[in-house]
Amino acid sequence: MDINNRPNHIEDYLVQLHTGQWFGWSDSKNKIYANLIIHDDSKTKPTEQECIDGLAQLQSDFDTAQTNAETKKTSGKQKLKDLGLDDDEIKALMGA
Repeated sequence: MDINNRPNHIEDYLVQLHTGQWFGWSDSKNKIYANLIIHDDSKTKPTEQECIDGLAQLQSDFDTAQTNAETKKTSGKQKLKDLGLDDDEIKALMGA
């Protein structure tokens, strides 16, 4: 995850597939698909494309949630203005 908690690595996808320490890296300083190893024989190694697609979906879901939150915040501010509150009052209520 990056500093904003947005998924940015296949590891972000892998950790949500199964619980426990089911995977690792043959080179922990170079976490690429080619270095992905599976520790749990009951688990199968996802394909590289599954990892890419899974990460893309996590990123899309994150971006959608961020957009929705910002849209709701903007909508809420407008509704408060429509009720007659000024910008300072709205800032005081919202803490921003």
